[in-house]
Amino acid sequence: MTDLIRSIYNIFRWVGKFLTTVRVFTLNIAFLALLLFFITAIISRSPGKDANVTDSGALLLSLSGDIVEEKKTNDPLSTLINDKLSLNSLPRETLFQDILDAITSASDDDNVHFILLDLSNMGSVGLNQLQVIGTALTEFKSSGKKVIAAEDFYQQNAYYLASFADEIYLNPMGAVDLHGIGTYRLYFKDAIDSLKINYNIFRVGAFKSALEPVMRNSMSAAARSQNMSWLSALWKTISNDIIRERKLDKNAITTYTENIDQELIRAGGNTAKLALQTGLVDGLKNREELRNYLTGISGKNDAGDFKHIKFNDYLNSITRSFSNPPENKGSIGIIIAQGAILNGKQPVGRIGGDSLASQIRKAREAKDIDGLVIRIVSGGGSVFASEIIRQEILEFKKSGKPIVISMGAVAASGGYWIAADADEIWASPVTLTGSIGIFAAIPTFENSLSELGIYSDGVGTTSLAAALNLTRPLSPLLKKAIDINLRHGYEQFLDIVSKGRSITDGEMQTVAEGRVFDGKKAVELGLVDKLGTLEDAISSAAALAHLDDYSASYIRRPLTVKEEFFQIFSSSIINMLISANIPPVLLKAFGQLVEPVKEIMLFNDPKGLYAHCLINNFSF
Repeated sequence: MTDLIRSIYNIFRWVGKFLTTVRVFTLNIAFLALLLFFITAIISRSPGKDANVTDSGALLLSLSGDIVEEKKTNDPLSTLINDKLSLNSLPRETLFQDILDAITSASDDDNVHFILLDLSNMGSVGLNQLQVIGTALTEFKSSGKKVIAAEDFYQQNAYYLASFADEIYLNPMGAVDLHGIGTYRLYFKDAIDSLKINYNIFRVGAFKSALEPVMRNSMSAAARSQNMSWLSALWKTISNDIIRERKLDKNAITTYTENIDQELIRAGGNTAKLALQTGLVDGLKNREELRNYLTGISGKNDAGDFKHIKFNDYLNSITRSFSNPPENKGSIGIIIAQGAILNGKQPVGRIGGDSLASQIRKAREAKDIDGLVIRIVSGGGSVFASEIIRQEILEFKKSGKPIVISMGAVAASGGYWIAADADEIWASPVTLTGSIGIFAAIPTFENSLSELGIYSDGVGTTSLAAALNLTRPLSPLLKKAIDINLRHGYEQFLDIVSKGRSITDGEMQTVAEGRVFDGKKAVELGLVDKLGTLEDAISSAAALAHLDDYSASYIRRPLTVKEEFFQIFSSSIINMLISANIPPVLLKAFGQLVEPVKEIMLFNDPKGLYAHCLINNFSF
């Protein structure tokens, strides 16, 4: 009997070994095949800067996904597979500088007869970015070439950019969505109370509204007032730009948005006709009419479509800005600081205290870098990480090299903490900045647990022994200590801004307490030195470094093997979700719910102190 059991066991053991061998062999073959495909694709692919675009016609400027200063992901495997298998996978991000480079190169390119804007898949984008792209399109038009926009439906941000075109066409079944801008958030106080979570709130600044969602069920009067101030300034800019570019009556946008019902009655309920009557578009064309019109301008290609050059193909034929390594003499380094400010090392898309400090140190120690520009696009985050970065900026200044800040769509709270000590601060007229305030928020769950019949008890050697045990209420002593430390952090913030920007204590009272300002107002208040673009900031840094002839180049943080792997993995997951045909409106709604929570969950300040502002995701 024992021999029989042993024989059966051996049979199953050898069968198991055989199956394991087959499985490992199959996986290895699959891996080698994939690796061979990857290598072959790389070898067969033309190098970017050597690519030659021989087709002529329209430059199809397709702005797909979010417009970013630095791409979060770099998934060469998915890109190559999509290219080889001719899969239609739209990029989730488009690099802002790539757009400007393509437009600038196209101005002097005989192969490009006109630019056709493709804005149907454009994601989130900063108003400052749209303004700069609009300026580039205006300069392109000065070369004598046209810019044409044609869409089935214009979202508001897409239409704002389209307004810079010579000609705008709309599908007869389409519409132009102009509705204004706003900032709307979810408020959780009743939900938190229902869950019996004890949220311990510490903040300084009457206008510091980042914690209002857990403190209130509605926006406070102070937050409502300051939000309307910068929203009105931005909407005025948007409206005035559209009116100027389209040569509309000064009240046209107000009439279109505030009296949409009466205007639609006048147009017989036809939204496309209303857009035409208002002067927002130049004509109504269905897809076939548009194709024939474009073919008449550029000619017909082999596929029977109008002749055009795809945006990504065109990028491979030009030299991109700031991509070459720094020269031995006369070079300005550029660092992109984009995302929430967190402690430690962080991947692209977030600002790590250690990561950014390391990049600044690299620029300080590099003999071929004569000056530095930091492009900040951040609503802030960890106070500790912000201070680590600021300390490195102070060390950089000791080297005698100039350092200039260029602000993107938003550079507030911790983003301003970083900027304050720079030699110069540049912003766009519509940059949102300031928000000089600080807060801490510590939830405890003793009441939630007691509802489940769970209780925390014990002994400790001191009053602080329980410390931040989230199953117990904060001790009065700890609350007082946190409040004192918080107020010290706020006074430190004020001192940094006061000394860095040469603002008196009296003047600080008008710019602090969490107030948010647009770029124009920030210049008036002394928080910002000048209005301009990234290129303006680079030119200023070169002037401060006394450079007549100079180059500029990005200083990138190299990705680790682990980061590269997870980028490919996460990108594959995203592509799979996209291919599942989930309605975009659901994905957008899900993102609006998840993003704020995800960002807060990442917060890792060792003291739990944050200089953070949630204004950068306003509705545009």
